[in-house]
Amino acid sequence: MKVLIIKTSSLGDVIHTLPALTDAAKAIEGVSFDWVVEDTFQDIPRLHSSVDRVVPVSIRRWRKNPWAARAAIRASIKTIQQQHYDLVIDAQGLIKSALLTRFANGKRCGLSKTSCREPLAAMAYQQTVDVAKGQHAIVRVRQLFAQLLGYDLIEGELSYGLDKTSFNAPIGLDKPYLVFLHGTTWESKHWPEAYWKELVLLAMGGGFNVYIPWGNEQEKQRAEMLCQAVSSAHVLPRSSIHDLTAVLMHAQGVVGVDSGLAHLTAACGTPSVSLYGATSAKLTGTMGQNNLALQTEFACSPCLKKECNYVSDSSVKPACYEKLPATHVWNKLKSLMS
Repeated sequence: MKVLIIKTSSLGDVIHTLPALTDAAKAIEGVSFDWVVEDTFQDIPRLHSSVDRVVPVSIRRWRKNPWAARAAIRASIKTIQQQHYDLVIDAQGLIKSALLTRFANGKRCGLSKTSCREPLAAMAYQQTVDVAKGQHAIVRVRQLFAQLLGYDLIEGELSYGLDKTSFNAPIGLDKPYLVFLHGTTWESKHWPEAYWKELVLLAMGGGFNVYIPWGNEQEKQRAEMLCQAVSSAHVLPRSSIHDLTAVLMHAQGVVGVDSGLAHLTAACGTPSVSLYGATSAKLTGTMGQNNLALQTEFACSPCLKKECNYVSDSSVKPACYEKLPATHVWNKLKSLMS
C-alpha cells in the first residue's frame, strides 16, 4: 500500500505526524509513505524508516513572489504527480495543503469541515472523517490515519520511529552535556533571560557542559550572552535539523521553550523539560518518553497571545513564568535524568 502525506509545516506539526506513521506501519504490512513538506523541514520525514520519498515544496517563498516562483511551482506539482497513490492524506487541514492535495493522483482524504482548522479545505477531499477537536495534536493525527487506513489505535503506545543508533555522537562536544533551547517565535513564549542564566549556573554546578543552539542573529546574541563568563557553556554553530537531531539524541538532558526543537527532543526520547506559559501543553505540548511538558500555574495561562498583556506587578515578563523558576525546572530535569 502506497500513501502520500501532505503535511508541509511547521516543524512541530511535521514532527507530530511521525507517530501516525509508526502506528500504520505496525498495523499494515508493507505500507509505505511519500511526504510533501516544506524544504526547510525535509530532514524530519527522512528520520522515519517508513518514508520512501520526500517531496520538498517552498510555499513560504512562493507566497512572497508567485510570479517569479511559477517555474518552481510547476516543477513541484509535476513531482507530486509522478506516482499514483492508494490514498492521499492531507494531515494539515489548511487551504494551502488542500490545494496541493488536489494535484495528487489518488483518493484524496482529510478531516471533515467540522474538524478542519480551515473548513474550506474539506472541499478538496473525496473522503473525510470526523476527529474531535480539543485533543492533543498528535492524538488527532493518529486518529485521522487510523480511521482512513482502517486499524485500531493501541492506547498507551507512542513511537516517533526514530532510530538512535543511526545517529553518531557529535564530534567536539564535551560530555556530559545538556542542551538549552531558548529560541522561539512569540515573545510571550520566551522564558526570562535571568532564569536561563541561573539554569546555566545550576548545570555547571552539577558538572554538566551546556550547549545552546540558535537560528537567527537575535537568538545568536542571546546565546552568546547566556554563555558569557561560564567556561562550560558554549554556543553551537548554526546547524541543520539533521545535525541538531544528533546533538539532541546524545544529550544527557534538554530544557526548551515551546518550539519545534523541543518537539524534536521529545521525539528523540532524550530526558527533557519543555516550558509552557502562553500556549497550551494540553493541546500542542511536547509528548514522548522521558519528556515532561510543564504548564505554568498562572491565572491567565494559557492566554494564546503573542505578547504578554499582564498589568499587575510581576518580577518577570512574561509574568506567568513566575511559577516556573529555574530551580523548579532544574529539579524536574534532574529527576528525569536519574
